[in-house]
Amino acid sequence: MSTFQLLLLVFAGAIFYLFFKQLFSGKHPKRGVDFEAKTADEQIGGISRPDKTFSTPSVQPTRMEQLLKIADDAVAKEDYEEAHKALQSALILDENNIDVLQRSGYVAMKQEKYEEAKEYFEKILSLDENDDMAHASLANALHKLGDEENALKHHEKAIMLDPEYAPHHFNYANTLYDLGRKEEALAGYKKAYELDNELVEAQKMIKELSE
Repeated sequence: MSTFQLLLLVFAGAIFYLFFKQLFSGKHPKRGVDFEAKTADEQIGGISRPDKTFSTPSVQPTRMEQLLKIADDAVAKEDYEEAHKALQSALILDENNIDVLQRSGYVAMKQEKYEEAKEYFEKILSLDENDDMAHASLANALHKLGDEENALKHHEKAIMLDPEYAPHHFNYANTLYDLGRKEEALAGYKKAYELDNELVEAQKMIKELSE
């Protein structure tokens, strides 16, 4: 073997050594994992390759969600007519939506449309007879309409369904108080205050009825 052939052999060996060293080092780019996002919505690409930019799109609210927000914002401003309009539109989309029916009943009560409120709460109970809030709200509407017997029945049903909810006892006590049944009302106010000592109105009524 000549000196020239020996040099070529050494050179080729060096090339193969460097190639395999790089190959097994793990530092070479890997197909399919050239970019690994650190967060779910990290953009890929950017200024250099705007055609390669991807990001998570923002989720747009549904029409129902938009109408409920309009109604809630209107109620917060005590604009019950605007809330009523938004809720009527929502009912066109889904006449059996309990969230919409509950809000509609509340707005009707604020507008002193007690017969209309009664219908909304009755509709909720036709969909779910164990909705304690609907029973309590219907009781309040019936009380305003002078149907005391049924008002008391629905108050009692609400309490039976959720005996730990202080406002049920408080509203029941208010109806009893208006009917002149002061001792029973006092017991109701005491129970409400026992369950929630932040019910200042209950505390005031307890003091008034205890004097």
